[in-house]
Amino acid sequence: MKQRVLAGESVSAIGFGAMYISIRERPDGAQALAALHAAFDAGITFVDTADVYCLDDADLGHSERLVAKALEGRTERILVGTKGGLRRPRGAWTRDARPERLVEACHASLRALGVSTIDLYQLHAPDPRVPLADSVGALARLRAEGKVRHVGLSNVSVAEIEEARAIVPIVSVQNRYSPGHREPETDGVLDYCTRQGITFLPYSPFGGANGARFLGRGTALGAEAERRGLSPHQLVLAWMLAKSPAVLPLVGARRAETIVDSARAADLALSEAELAALEGMFGDAAP
Repeated sequence: MKQRVLAGESVSAIGFGAMYISIRERPDGAQALAALHAAFDAGITFVDTADVYCLDDADLGHSERLVAKALEGRTERILVGTKGGLRRPRGAWTRDARPERLVEACHASLRALGVSTIDLYQLHAPDPRVPLADSVGALARLRAEGKVRHVGLSNVSVAEIEEARAIVPIVSVQNRYSPGHREPETDGVLDYCTRQGITFLPYSPFGGANGARFLGRGTALGAEAERRGLSPHQLVLAWMLAKSPAVLPLVGARRAETIVDSARAADLALSEAELAALEGMFGDAAP
């Protein structure tokens, strides 16, 4: 599998996004572990999770605990990233990036993952009630204490990345990016990450609930994928990887078959002409 560089390490060009194995409509534990093991066996060496990938505040750390269990007995190096800064009161998604809360969340993630140091700890989202410098400062202190090796950001602008970089080295940025949401191409984030050597981690690469308008049967992209003998998901990932060497898409999967299919996209190559033709199939989502 093609590789990318994340936090100074060579990792797979496709990452496993461990959200869907723990939120609403999640699979049972055996199926979730099977998906994680299939990802590792397919050559995926980066897993992205979060404390709030769960059902509610009483279930915090569910995804992290699954990841820890899946890693038991594995001998290959799997880099794990997790996030703090959100809460799940009664199943809602709310922001809480107060420094004291981030420290508390990080310690809980250390316990859930069963490690003494987290490879990559990311601010899940800026909190409008808390100065970004205060939130990032807490992550910088956790790094200085050896609780986390590297710091990343999620759901941020170029200005916020620059503000954070003045406090602590930032190795990754995780924002939404898909055929139907190409804002990172127009807001400068993708270009900035590419120029600065920051790994860009697209989440929801297939568009989530809106993905069917691009990937479903009868769509131009679906027909092109069928013509090539690929899945539409593989074609989307190949397009995304061709956009920048900084891109490392995060694929959420509940089933082993899904992540194995996506992993194969890492070795696909597209020419400039093919890239342009695919983007023409995205229609009104063009930047």
